[in-house]
Amino acid sequence: MHILVLGAGVVGTTTAWYLQKQGHQVTVVDRQNQAGLETSYANGGQISVSHAEPWANPSAPLKVMKWLFQPDAPLLFRPRLDPAQWRWALSFLGQCTSARAAHNIRQMVNLGTYSRSQLQALRNEAGIEYNHLEKGILHFYTNPAEFDGAMEPTRIMQDLGCDRQIIDADRAVELEPALKPIRNRIAGATYTSEDESGDARMFTQNLAKRCAEAGVEFRYGTEILGFERAGERVLGIQTLRDGHHETLRADAYVLSMGSFSAALASQLGIFLNIYPAKGYSITVPVKNEEAAFNVSLTDDEYKLVYSRLGDRMRVAGTAELNGYSRKLNYTRCRAIVRRTAEVMPEAGYWDQAEFWTGLRPATPSNVPYIGKSHFANLYLNTGHGTLGWTHSCGSAAALADIIDGRKPEVDFTFSGL
Repeated sequence: MHILVLGAGVVGTTTAWYLQKQGHQVTVVDRQNQAGLETSYANGGQISVSHAEPWANPSAPLKVMKWLFQPDAPLLFRPRLDPAQWRWALSFLGQCTSARAAHNIRQMVNLGTYSRSQLQALRNEAGIEYNHLEKGILHFYTNPAEFDGAMEPTRIMQDLGCDRQIIDADRAVELEPALKPIRNRIAGATYTSEDESGDARMFTQNLAKRCAEAGVEFRYGTEILGFERAGERVLGIQTLRDGHHETLRADAYVLSMGSFSAALASQLGIFLNIYPAKGYSITVPVKNEEAAFNVSLTDDEYKLVYSRLGDRMRVAGTAELNGYSRKLNYTRCRAIVRRTAEVMPEAGYWDQAEFWTGLRPATPSNVPYIGKSHFANLYLNTGHGTLGWTHSCGSAAALADIIDGRKPEVDFTFSGL
């Protein structure tokens, strides 16, 4: 078939890769002039099966209320006169039960484990370089209550085959000596040796080159305006490029436009409960190699993740539910710098931090939409929230199987199946 993939982020680009491998003619459409320039641009960099505890969990409502008027809070809900925001928030509260959280953890661990193995196979096949490290991910806790609260989700992940080990502060510092300055404050930690890290933008752009070499067409600088339809079938997508309108047609279509997927899908009467969670990151040059980390880290209390990208350090996190604006909030930027410099003061040139923000396509459950829509030739691969990089290869491989009429090799609740 000829398949149009809408979106050239890490999810859309991996989708193109797996579809062309199965013999399809693939065209990728994106408004940017390169792949990976929106939410994939400067994300946290983790391939993190162990980061599977959803935001919606029994402890979340009280935390959100506490953080409501705290401008640098890890999760900040800014109430707006926006029905989509309130619908999302009410659904989020409905996901905060122990039973729903356990179900969602299961979904994310299964997809994450499968996706990590697919990434490893793709990396070996395509020979892609992206500053990847296979040193695991270490979650550290400086708040004893947060550490205690991590025990049950960790147990669930272990039962699902995620080897997330519970360790003490001494073992944490042994694994990552950069944590030595806060050794006495670490209440406990967990370590998942099979997790990885790497530069998602570099991966996406290098994979896009491999895709193009294999015959995939990329139509950059092309804004997607809407669909043409006949009954329950998509006939084409209306686009704008260099001031010219054009309708692009194919046999099938894949919607992978991140936070913008919901608005486009609504034109077809498809409801996707996706809302942008604005996340922040800093990228900092390494100052002192001995003081800088190499193991990827997660600071659970502050909702920050740390990844080493060659001679740079990436620290990303926090979430702001405040519409589609990508304007930087410098209070939140400085909060990331302040916390990171507190954890490892000599590691980087903190005054040279580069700030970035992107819109993560969050669902209330943190579980993405992957699979069929009720339109005969429209498929979904969107809503991955903070785990788009982690879940991209598995989501794409599974969707390629679904499009070809095969059952994916992962236990996951796919849309339309």
